[in-house]
Amino acid sequence: MPAVGQAAVTGQVVRNVLDRYFEQIRAAARKATAARTSPPLIPLEMDAKPAAFTRFTEVTDVGLTQIRPQLYLLDLMRNPGARTTKTVASLLMIARAVSHIRRTGERVLLVTPTSGNKGTALRDAVARAYETGLATPDELRIVMLAPEASRSKLRDCPLTVEPSLRTANPVVVADVERPGDVKELSREVVERSAAEILGTTGFRIWYTLDLDNYRIADAVRAFVEAELLPVTEQSAPRLHAHAVSSAFGLLGYHLGHQLLGDGATGLPEPARHPGFFLVQQLATADMVTSLLGTKAPEYTLDEAAGLWRQSAAPEFPAVTDHPQEVIDATFYTKEPPTRTQVNEIVARHGGGGVVVSRRDCLEKFGEVRSLAADAGITIAADPSLIREWSLVKAITGVLVARERGLIAADTDVVVHASGYYSDELLAPLRDEHLTRVGTADDLAKVVLAAAHA
Repeated sequence: MPAVGQAAVTGQVVRNVLDRYFEQIRAAARKATAARTSPPLIPLEMDAKPAAFTRFTEVTDVGLTQIRPQLYLLDLMRNPGARTTKTVASLLMIARAVSHIRRTGERVLLVTPTSGNKGTALRDAVARAYETGLATPDELRIVMLAPEASRSKLRDCPLTVEPSLRTANPVVVADVERPGDVKELSREVVERSAAEILGTTGFRIWYTLDLDNYRIADAVRAFVEAELLPVTEQSAPRLHAHAVSSAFGLLGYHLGHQLLGDGATGLPEPARHPGFFLVQQLATADMVTSLLGTKAPEYTLDEAAGLWRQSAAPEFPAVTDHPQEVIDATFYTKEPPTRTQVNEIVARHGGGGVVVSRRDCLEKFGEVRSLAADAGITIAADPSLIREWSLVKAITGVLVARERGLIAADTDVVVHASGYYSDELLAPLRDEHLTRVGTADDLAKVVLAAAHA
């Protein structure tokens, strides 16, 4: 199969980006490693492709389709087992884990706090490692911890088929005050249990919250653009629009763009760096407010209509059901540490941001569905069935930003389609396959059981 070919509708697709860009990803890993102040637990760079790597990574196709004049959709969700952009980073992480296992003889137990998609993609990657013979359950396992607020986002996968696999690869739901508290809860357990588990079971615990785990994989976005839609001196101004929590994906694109500019990838060197346009929801709008250097506007309750209104800031919804509205539990990060770096990139290369409400998404829903369909993506006609809103939010954000003059009329926009699924498209995880915890002690018992299973 050719590495670059026709997509399902009118665009193009790069096949198996992890395999096609393996050497470029190694270069990204070297660049990221050189900038670190401390080494990662599992090296970022692999010496060589593990056995069965090509088959293991065959779900990492990326498509690019023009869906309207000056509007493109970069489809990063073509893996049927996850339906989000987290697939590329997750498969790369598992391949790195397997390389560590083969090099050291240690076994690896991943512990990942998540609001849903990251954990789903990592579990799918572990299941693919088992299926393709890359690793066995005796060598590689994963504990996933999500907040109760993300229950509706948890997806099924082959790791739930057998009781032994469920014990070795548990999905844990925590009763926490704030969704982001799952990070502190899991970190506490890892810090106090890692040495004991390594000594008694031979499992090295890998706590996965490290920006570089995602940044080096997301560099492929820039490589795909360089092949399918290169930025030349004649190109119109360009923005990359993304529904973001911490903007890991855009920072990965930035790393890839830097490598292209270094001339070390063998791919076309872009004439300039596109701007970034961030899309967020009201409950977690910290990236946008930081970028704008302002706070969210004050909303006034319209008691007769039961709505909140504001007219001071075009970057925010004029009308919302609540000033702290949560459209999607995936986006739980407040005050992400990546704000400073993203602000610097936008200050240098241009861009902006917008915050959307559920009412914005529903008002534009028909148009969004039509645009997505032009790229071969079917969005459920009933919005109540949607469990992952990133794609809908991103396209909605661009449409309303165009209307409000936040994006110049002469600007090309590449929308990063980073996630969409419904229960019909990706089956939900059953309650009997969950383990619920309330304390660090509860979680420690689950992690110990996974290591000893």
